[in-house]
Amino acid sequence: LFGFFARSHKEVTDHVVEAVAAMSRTRTGALIAIERDVSLRSYLEGGVRLDADVTAPLLITVFNPTTPLHDGAVVIRGDRMVAAGCLFPLTENVEEGSGMGTRHRAAIGVTEDSDAITVIVSEETGTISIAVSGKMTSGLDPDNLRTILRGLYTPATS
Repeated sequence: LFGFFARSHKEVTDHVVEAVAAMSRTRTGALIAIERDVSLRSYLEGGVRLDADVTAPLLITVFNPTTPLHDGAVVIRGDRMVAAGCLFPLTENVEEGSGMGTRHRAAIGVTEDSDAITVIVSEETGTISIAVSGKMTSGLDPDNLRTILRGLYTPATS
């Protein structure tokens, strides 16, 4: 049983990291929110329900700039992508959000309202960032991101 949960944890984080690394290389903007204890249910209303396995190819497809859902966020709950095209509140913290675009301010905003983890890829620079508890860390490489995610996220499988 423990092996199953450990595999699931590894698979979700590895798929997220693989997708983010690929999107970073192509400067494809992305915002991925990973739900933890506080539900993100209220943010799903404006998005499109998916209920799909978390896979790198699906994440890359959702954020392809030619698709209708690319500007919103993907929400991951457990080991499932539950919605895409979701909109989050922008941070009102002038200090933390200064000089950032909408995607980054939304990533911070949702982590101020919940205990979610957000992973961001800048479409301007390809920079990988993560936000937790209203604070953003930028300039991550895929290995740093994987280490941080594995330390913060242990999904419950559906």
